[in-house]
Amino acid sequence: MKGWSAALAGEMQTWPQVRSRAFFGFTALYRRDKIFALLPRTRALDTPNSVAFKLESPTKRMLARVQRDPRLGFADLQKTRWFTFEVADDKDLRAALDWFGQAYDRAG
Repeated sequence: MKGWSAALAGEMQTWPQVRSRAFFGFTALYRRDKIFALLPRTRALDTPNSVAFKLESPTKRMLARVQRDPRLGFADLQKTRWFTFEVADDKDLRAALDWFGQAYDRAG
């Protein structure tokens, strides 16, 4: 998972206005001053292979897509709804980046 987290972080850090910082055992990714993603470093959210993203004001269509994807779950952190994504193999990284892209757009 550390390799996958590093790859995801490396990709997202090339996006405009994205910065990262250590955050209680995670790597937190921000667009400007809004956090939109968490990647495990020394801690895990749901399972050891889960990453997380926050969707600001998700549309009904987004929520329906969330419900259809069995790799997604929910986590409440600091009274905020986060969505977790289970990474099982390299193929899941593209889907994870897609969800992170949605979270990035909503944080803008």
